[in-house]
Amino acid sequence: MSTAEETRGGDTEPWSEVTPDAARRLLIAAVEAFAERGYHATTTRDIAGRAGMSPAALYIHYKTKEELLHRISRIGHDRALDILRTAARGEGGPAERLADAVSSFVRWHAGRRTTALVVQYELDALGPEARAEIVALRRQCDAEVRGIIEDGVATGEFEVLDLKGTTLAVLSLCIDVARWFNVDGPRTPDEVGALYADLVLRMVGAKAPAAAQK
Repeated sequence: MSTAEETRGGDTEPWSEVTPDAARRLLIAAVEAFAERGYHATTTRDIAGRAGMSPAALYIHYKTKEELLHRISRIGHDRALDILRTAARGEGGPAERLADAVSSFVRWHAGRRTTALVVQYELDALGPEARAEIVALRRQCDAEVRGIIEDGVATGEFEVLDLKGTTLAVLSLCIDVARWFNVDGPRTPDEVGALYADLVLRMVGAKAPAAAQK
């Protein structure tokens, strides 16, 4: 199975929303090629060859190489936003929700590291319109995490002096996992997620809610 499809702790049905099968195969091939060579160094011939198809077959499903990157980026960012939004709106106090957000977000970046590398680090290769769309999704991701931290500050559970800077630090910490995670390494995505959740709670000075301290 390809690295873009599955690693330990990743989604069970990646790219299932992409149809027909030929379009999905091309998209998976593009993810692998972009992660390995970079967007600009990858040709449509490279992508088609990885998918076991002719270059002409690619244009039946995608008009341009950029359209492929945009599709990958959109699906990836929609998934990232869903992960963070689910955690932010879950049950429990701010500390529980922040830990859930971080562990889930880290698990995705580790378990889908090949995809995450492309989704997170090829933004500047997109044209202005597509880039603006993805930037808007990133801002929504930022808002979900910032909202949890704001809640923690309001309840006295977190001690944060710079809300914007702390939110950026938390997201950057999670995203960077895609750069170094090795599926054959000593830690699973679940283990890295748990570690990072603990680190982030320490970062925000998490403590018991004020009501629980009385």
